[in-house]
Amino acid sequence: MTLLSAIEQSHKAMVEGRDIPWLLRQWVERTPDQPFMIWEPFEGRPQTLTYADFSVKVEAAAAALHARGVALGDRVMLHLDNSPEFVISWFACARVGAVAVSTNTRSVARDMIYFADHAGIVAAITQPSFAELVSSSAPDIKFLAVTDNNAGSPDAVPDGIDYIPFSELLAETAPCPARATDPFANLGVQFTSGTTSRPKAVLWTHANAIWGAQMNAAHMRLSGDDITQVFLPLFHTNAQSYSMLGSLWVGGTMVVQPRFSASRFWEVAIRNNCTWCSLIPFCVKALLAQDPPPDHNFRFWNPAVRMPEVEEAYGIRTYGWWGMTETITQGIVGDIDHPGPTRCIGRVAPGYDIEIRHEDGRHIKPGERGLLYIRGVRGVSLFKEYFRNPEANEKAFDADGWFETGDVIPMDENGNLFFGDREKDMLKVGAENVAASEIEAVILESGWVNECAVVGQKHYMLDEVPVVFVTPTAAAPDDLKEQIIALCKANLADFKVVRDVIILEDFPRSTLEKIAKKELRDSLPAIEA
Repeated sequence: MTLLSAIEQSHKAMVEGRDIPWLLRQWVERTPDQPFMIWEPFEGRPQTLTYADFSVKVEAAAAALHARGVALGDRVMLHLDNSPEFVISWFACARVGAVAVSTNTRSVARDMIYFADHAGIVAAITQPSFAELVSSSAPDIKFLAVTDNNAGSPDAVPDGIDYIPFSELLAETAPCPARATDPFANLGVQFTSGTTSRPKAVLWTHANAIWGAQMNAAHMRLSGDDITQVFLPLFHTNAQSYSMLGSLWVGGTMVVQPRFSASRFWEVAIRNNCTWCSLIPFCVKALLAQDPPPDHNFRFWNPAVRMPEVEEAYGIRTYGWWGMTETITQGIVGDIDHPGPTRCIGRVAPGYDIEIRHEDGRHIKPGERGLLYIRGVRGVSLFKEYFRNPEANEKAFDADGWFETGDVIPMDENGNLFFGDREKDMLKVGAENVAASEIEAVILESGWVNECAVVGQKHYMLDEVPVVFVTPTAAAPDDLKEQIIALCKANLADFKVVRDVIILEDFPRSTLEKIAKKELRDSLPAIEA
C-alpha cells in the first residue's frame, strides 16, 4: 500500500458510520433542551429552537419532501436568505437523502436558469421576494415551496405562482422513512466562480460535512458552551461549514441574523452572550467606525486574517485562515495562542498537504511567494467533484492528486503565510469571488464592443470592484457606458455589475498579443471613500 492510499483509507475511516442526520441525532438525544439556533430577525421577536425543537421540524419537512416525490440523490434548490427555513430545509434534504443546492440570493434570472438546469433540480424552496424568479427559472420542477416571510419580514407570494406554503411542509404528520447512514452519499451543491464564464457546481458528500464540522471545531477549539453569531450568508461555505457545522459538531449554539448589520451587531451579540464569530474585513471596518461596546463575551473573531486593530479596540483576539468551497474547511489556519503577525493567515492545517510552488515547480522558501496547491481525499477532506463537469474535474487535479487553487501565497522569513493575490483572472468583491470572464462574456454578447477587459479597481471597503475597458464597434450606442452598465444589471448579480466603463481606441498588449490587464489595473486610482 502506498502512503497516499494509506492516508485515503485513514481519512475515510474517520467518517465511517456518520452522516449529518447521525450528527444532529447525537445532540437531540444527549442535550435536547440546548439551544441549537436563536433567530434574530430585523422585524419581530427572536425565536429559539432547541435541538429537540429543531429536529421535530426537520423530520416533518423531510417527510413532506419524501411524500412529494423527492427521492434519494434528487437535487432541491434552496434560494433563501439566512432564516430558520433555510437551516431546516438544508437538514431536511440531508435527512431524506436529497442534495441541497444552495444558491446566491443576489443572483439574477440568467444565473438562476443556469443553476436550475445544470443541477437538474426537482424542487425548490424560496421566499416571497424570490418566488417569481425561481418559478420562472425552473418551470418543470415537481413543486415550489414558499415561506410567508423574507428573512423574518412578513410578505405575500405574488399572484399567479403555483406553490406550496412552507408551513405545509412543517405540518406533515407521516413519518419520514428511515435511511441507512451513508457518509459517502451526496449532500450539497454550491456554485463557485471560476475562470470560466459560468460558475462550477461544487459537490459535497456527507463525509465532507462531517470532516468539515470536526476540523472547524478543532481549529477554533470550540465547546458546547460556545455561541456563534452568524450573519454571513448560509448559502456559502463560510457560514454553512465554519459556523453552522462547526457549532453542530460540539453541540453549540448559533445566533442567526438575516445579514450583516453594523447597527444591530453589538445589541444581538451582547443579548445572546456570543463568544465567537466568523466575519470578513468589510464587516470589521464597519464596526470599527462605531464606538466600542461597554462589555461583551467574545473570546475571538476570525476575519480571515489577523487584525491587531480589533484586539486593540475590543480586546478580542483574532487569527487568520484560508479555505475555499472545494476544501470544506480551512487548509491554512492560524492559532488563537500563536496568531502570527498582522494580516497573517496561518500555517498548514492538519489533515491536508500543502505545496507553494514557483512557476518552474520548485517549492518556495521563507521570504518568497508562489502558487498554492492543496491535496486531500476527494469526497472527505476535498470536495467530491464539479457536478456534471468532467472537463473541469480533469483540469482541477494533476496525476498526483494536487488541486491548483489559483491563489498566490507569500511566506515571511519566519514561515508565516499570507494571502497575496489570485493568479487566475478573478476579482474579490467584498466576500464574493467574481470571474472577469463571466462579465466579459455578457458584454461581448451585446455586439457593441470589439474587445473588452474587466479588471478590479481597489476599493476601501470591498477590496475591489469591477471596471471594464472596451473598444467599441460601429454598432455601439452613443450612451455606451450607460447601456453596458444596464446590460450588466439585467444579466449579472449586483456585485458583478461594472462600476465604470472606460472606452479605448486600442488596448495595451503584453507578450503573445494578450491584453495587458496589469497595466489597465494600475491605471485605476484606488477608491478611498
